[in-house]
Amino acid sequence: MTTQSTNTDNILTQNSNDTSSIYYIHPSDASSNQLVSVKFNGTGYHNWKRSMTLTLSAKNKLGFVNGDIVEPEKNAVEYKLWERCNDSVISWILFNLDESIAKSVLFMRTAKEIWDDIEERFGYASMTQIYSLEQQMLEISQGQDSISEFFTKMKTIWDGINDDNPLSDCTKTTGAENVTVYDEAE
Repeated sequence: MTTQSTNTDNILTQNSNDTSSIYYIHPSDASSNQLVSVKFNGTGYHNWKRSMTLTLSAKNKLGFVNGDIVEPEKNAVEYKLWERCNDSVISWILFNLDESIAKSVLFMRTAKEIWDDIEERFGYASMTQIYSLEQQMLEISQGQDSISEFFTKMKTIWDGINDDNPLSDCTKTTGAENVTVYDEAE
């Protein structure tokens, strides 16, 4: 074995065993783990996305989907580590998608490509969806629910409306300072 390949092997082993490394994969991180409580089936995208980003962040792998961790050159020392982690993140995403959605992204090469594709298809809300949530809010009643149960139902609808139609941010420049103004929905 050459000195260069020994040094490369040492670097790869050190990076893959360092728990703080972006390339570390814990032995319990099998690809068949369902990371979120419900597989994404085309509805509730924002809730699924939030659950997935929290889990990926906790596993130190969020950068593989948001673009912070870029693919190294194929001849770079860390390429094999990046490829292994990227493949792990892909398998986690696929396992947490409904089968029909998973099939549509199965052959994409990077976790970021899959993430961006899903975001493009499901990350927006139609006016029909927003109208439906607003109608639910108008029609909700406490009935036999406890105050806690009723509040939880209302909050779920509010969160859905906020996810689908967030307040827009406007930044105004006044002299040397920037001021952020939040427009309120009418």
